[in-house]
Formats: sequence, structure tokens, C-alpha cells
Amino acid sequence: MIERYRIPGIEKIWSDENKFQKWLDVEIAVMTAMAKKGLIPEKAVIEVKRKGKFQIERIREIEETTNHDVIAFITNVAENVGKYGRYIHKGLTSSDVIDTANALLIMDVSKIIKKDIKKIKDILKRQALKYKDLLCIGRTHGQHAEPTTLGLKFLSFYSEMLRAEETFNEAVENVKYGKISGAVGNFAHLSPAIEKIALRELGLKPEPVSTQIVPRDRYLRYLFAIAVIGAALERAAMGVRHLSRTEIGEIQEPFARGQKGSSAMPHKKNPIICERICGMARLLRGYIVPAFENVSLWDERDISHSSIERIILPDSTQLIVYMMRKMEYVFDKIVVNEDRIKENLNFGGGVIFSQDILIALVDKGLSRDEAYNIVQKSAHYALEHKIPFTEIINKNKDIKKYLSNKELGKILSPIRYKKHVDYIFRRTLKGG
Repeated sequence: MIERYRIPGIEKIWSDENKFQKWLDVEIAVMTAMAKKGLIPEKAVIEVKRKGKFQIERIREIEETTNHDVIAFITNVAENVGKYGRYIHKGLTSSDVIDTANALLIMDVSKIIKKDIKKIKDILKRQALKYKDLLCIGRTHGQHAEPTTLGLKFLSFYSEMLRAEETFNEAVENVKYGKISGAVGNFAHLSPAIEKIALRELGLKPEPVSTQIVPRDRYLRYLFAIAVIGAALERAAMGVRHLSRTEIGEIQEPFARGQKGSSAMPHKKNPIICERICGMARLLRGYIVPAFENVSLWDERDISHSSIERIILPDSTQLIVYMMRKMEYVFDKIVVNEDRIKENLNFGGGVIFSQDILIALVDKGLSRDEAYNIVQKSAHYALEHKIPFTEIINKNKDIKKYLSNKELGKILSPIRYKKHVDYIFRRTLKGG
């Protein structure tokens, strides 16, 4: 992970110091379970808890010879414990320790991710409520469509984060599994009772059918959930980028005092944070491919997944928190240009009401095709000749034959585009 994108709290979770501590926690939990079943002396657990230390440099030194990190770890801890060190790792295989510890690490990092999901949701909710009734032009295919409100745009981002949160929470529960079932997962040297006690001590659930490892579809779902959060952030960032185009200029990400937009053009205020978010979302999606390929391993286990997970688990969790914190800043300090929003809303002089007139003509008895052709011709003429659409409509005999000035006055009003906004907010916020 590049230095500037590191999150100290998450980096600490994935540090060697914390990883080895979690390994030791697993070893002690298993020994505690074995002592409860009378398989090892209680004194062994007490001594390992008291003297069970490790030194990272010593582990690395041993690993130079063993070329096996778990053996190096066990050897180092046993050196510090003395005669009771022989009970450490009894009946276990490396993945009993690694996979169970991984679940503990993922649980810890997930607490941080959950807090940041809540923060960005709160900010989006606040902005949605603030701009709930601010009419702006809606766009489809990059073209002006009908009015919506800026609050609904923010509410849409909020709603998507709700779904991303739900997906993530499910994935966290799905990865909250460990295994203490031995070299091929069949409890040849330890009983299921030992596993049950040890995992309960650690706050984890037992993997129903393990091989030497916890099945990697669990990790895949977790990384997928992180990528889903990234996709939600990307859509929001893309929305900001689009609306900050010079010719649109409705909103803009914050531009700090002393910030420079371009090395060549001093006038520039580039949406660099949102562009960065869009790029990082691609990286998160890229991590899903090796996670998929980690699911299929040789027989009861090979090691091809291990080197990948040492990169993609720390990187993806740091990256998603970095992305959320950047978008928290963007949406908290976002600049809204209400004058430009109004100007864009009035572009075309009322052409946004084309469907309203179409429906009114159909209600007067015209076929849909007849009504569509009349309105389309008037709208295109207005845009091409830069004449207000309302002016064209008021002079169009084919339309005035069916719609009075009073009726047109009611039709050419944006009020209808806000009449159900409160309802959309109620049903969305009720779920959040």
C-alpha cells in the first residue's frame, strides 16, 4: 500500500506484531479447551499465558532456516515458555491458526469499515434533507430530461450506501468462521468439542466442512462486499465529476485554500478527489479476480492463495476506508451553485415540460403518436432556434386547439416534480 493511502488504525491491525498476537490468541484458546477436557495440564495454559511472548526479529531469524513462518513462530514462543512449550500447537496444522486468526483480524478491521459507512451515510442523509426541495434538471443519456431535486440525487447515493452496508454486514457474518480441525479437516488429532470451546472463546463459529483451510468463497464474498462499497462511492464520485463540468457547474468538490488545479492553467478547479475515487474503485474490483481464483485449490489445500491474501486483504480494507474518508470530506464540504442549477433548469425555455403537454393532448383525445409528433416538432424547433419552448407552444395552433391558456399555465409548472419527493424520502429513510 502506497504510504499516502495508509490508514494507521488498519495498518496496525494487519501488522506482523498484531498478526502474531492473534496467532498466539488462537494457540492459547485451543490449549484452554484442551485443558478443560483434561488433555493437557492447566499449568501449561497458565505458563503460556504468562510467558508466551514472541520477538519478530527472532521469528524472522528462525524462518531463514525453516522457511515456514508458523513453525518459526511456534519455536520462538516455545523458547520463551520453557518445558510447557511442548503443548503449543498440539494436534494443529498451520491453517488452523492462520485461518482462525485471519477471521479475528477481519472482524477487527470490519469494525472500522462499519464506522466509516455510518459516517458517510450520515453526511449523505444530511445533504439529502438540506436540498430535498431544490429543483434541478434531471439527465438521461447525458441529455436534459425532466426536473428532479438535488436532494433526491443525494438520497439515491445514500440509499445505495444502505444496500452496500447490508451486503458488507452479511459478508462479515459469513467470514466469522474459524477451524480447529487438523491437517485435512477431519479432527484426526483433536475432537470437535475442542474446536467448539476454542472458537467460542474467540467469538467465532466453526466451519461446518473444512479441509485444511476455511473455504475461500467466504473471503471472496468479503472482498466482493468491499468492492460493492467502492462501486457506490464511484457512482457518487462520478455524479460530482459530471455536475462539476464547466458547462454544467452545478456542484463542485471542495477546493482548499492554496490548492492548485493545474500546473499550466491557473483557472482550473479539477475534481481530483472524485477522479481518484473512480480509479481506486477499479482496483478494488481487480482484487475480486484473484479472490475468485483462490476458491479452487488442489485437493484439501495448496498454498497458492496465501501470498495473494497477504496483499489483497490489507490493501482492500485500507483502500476502502481511505476512499470513504475522502468522500466524507467531499460531501461534507460540497459546493452547490444554486444559481447555475436554476439557469440549467430553465435551459430551453420550458422544454422540460414536453411530456406534460404530450399527456394533456392524449387526455384531450389525440392518439399518442399524433400528440408526440406535435410536441416533438415544437421542442426541436425551440432548441434549434434558441426560442423558449413555452413561446412556441403558446403560438402552436395544433396545441391551442385543445389546451387553453389556463390549462397550459397549470401544465407548465414544475410543482408536479416535487409532489412525491416527501414520500420517496419517507420510504427511504424508514429503511435506514
